[in-house]
Amino acid sequence: MVLFIVSACSANNTTSEKKDNEVNRDNELVYASAKDINDMNPHLYTGSMPAQGMVYESLVENTKEGIKPLLAESWEVSEDGKVYTFFLRKDVKFHDGEQFNAEAVKKNFEAVQNNAEKHAWIKLSTKIESVKIVDQYTVELILSEAYYPTLLELSMTRPYVFISPKDFKNGGTKDGVSGFNGTGPYKLTEHKTEEYATFKANDNYWNGKPEIKSITSKVLPAGETTLLALQKGEVNFAFTDDRGADSLDVEAMNQLVDSGDYQLVRSEPMNTKMIVANSSKADNPISETAVREAIWYAIDRETISKDILNGTESVADTLFSSNVNYANVELKKRGYDVEKAKEILAENGWQIGSDKMRIKDGKKLAMKLYYDSNSSSQKTQAEFIQGSFKEIGLELEIIGEESTSIANRRSTGDYDLLFNQTWGLAYDPQSTIAAFASEASYLHTTKGIEKADELYNTIEQVMVSTDEEIRKSLYANILTIVHDEAVFIPITNGSMTVIAPKNLDDVSFKQTQFELPFELMNFK
Repeated sequence: MVLFIVSACSANNTTSEKKDNEVNRDNELVYASAKDINDMNPHLYTGSMPAQGMVYESLVENTKEGIKPLLAESWEVSEDGKVYTFFLRKDVKFHDGEQFNAEAVKKNFEAVQNNAEKHAWIKLSTKIESVKIVDQYTVELILSEAYYPTLLELSMTRPYVFISPKDFKNGGTKDGVSGFNGTGPYKLTEHKTEEYATFKANDNYWNGKPEIKSITSKVLPAGETTLLALQKGEVNFAFTDDRGADSLDVEAMNQLVDSGDYQLVRSEPMNTKMIVANSSKADNPISETAVREAIWYAIDRETISKDILNGTESVADTLFSSNVNYANVELKKRGYDVEKAKEILAENGWQIGSDKMRIKDGKKLAMKLYYDSNSSSQKTQAEFIQGSFKEIGLELEIIGEESTSIANRRSTGDYDLLFNQTWGLAYDPQSTIAAFASEASYLHTTKGIEKADELYNTIEQVMVSTDEEIRKSLYANILTIVHDEAVFIPITNGSMTVIAPKNLDDVSFKQTQFELPFELMNFK
């Protein structure tokens, strides 16, 4: 299934309506979105990330080749890893004409840190002690201890990006902002809530004028309405990630491509869809390593990938795909093998009962799997897996709930199995792995395993390590522990997919499933 990027909550900046529904294909992209762009405050989390990515920029950029300069021309890291000195570009202005400089950096960082509770999910927010202006275009970021993912977390779409200090309210951004002036290649110029938002090229952009002069996000219902809008030319672009409700199926995509008007471009793997197992639930069979391993062998990922997801996602054999930093580790291969699953269960005392379900010490091999009720593909996968588990004598109850309810179960430990996914290419492995020890995320997933203490200690070490070879070794140990314990059972790798006009060149992807480099695109 193809999934359009979505965001949540309220919006403002209502302005004039577009007069013409037809896309000017020479210099304009109009993309379909399931939801409004919402609040574009870059230091909060309700806004559309693709939209924010066009407007705001960070000090550094995460690329396939590693961290590269963006608003900082260069940087230095102190020997103890606690001080990052950034040398800023001198030719950058905010959309309102304000100069980007060290003072603007300090004010933005402090605005984020003054809302610390909101940003607790990002480890860097707990490490920043202060921001010091050295001169007009030099700034120091001072940490409480060495933290190797610092540059990675500074490169994210939010929150460590920059908005004009003139837009601050009450000296900060946590109470809202009065405008949305960033330094990026596009400016937000029109916004009619729940209808559309238009972004115009920033002609004064420090890295050169974008060739695409206008980009509009148009709110459309998923499915047939979106397909018809693409066919009629009311929108001419769509891009997907793996968060949100199913919007276009493969047949619809193929229909657009077959028309000769559109091309389909897919990224390399961005994240891993998985089933998370609660190792700490002592009163449930899922607490046994052998049961989790049998479950892994009992899932036919090939059929899920090809038949249920129509080839839009690839089979995942490990928690992270090999293109994720530090994840190219040699791990035990567990393919689809029903007989192997049965053998493991039998060897560990789970015998077939009179009803063909397995039993051990008077307890039935039974558990619950929670899925997102707004995702038809998750529901179909859950039903398919339910049938597969029956083959090995495991009784599975599947329960659909709202994503917020599932997130709450994950943090409280009130689950046996649930669908989830890794944070994604730009955030991993550090963000997903840090979540292994977080009460808000995967603590209940990991704390029941034999090597839990070793796992948590290794996570602490890898985050402060300044030696690349030691870091590789620590990550290999972490990935081996959770793989051997089968607490994160991978299903498929999700990618970003773009439906674009056939004559649009240089369609590419960033190291994130949340934004696209529109400024690099151009029409033939």
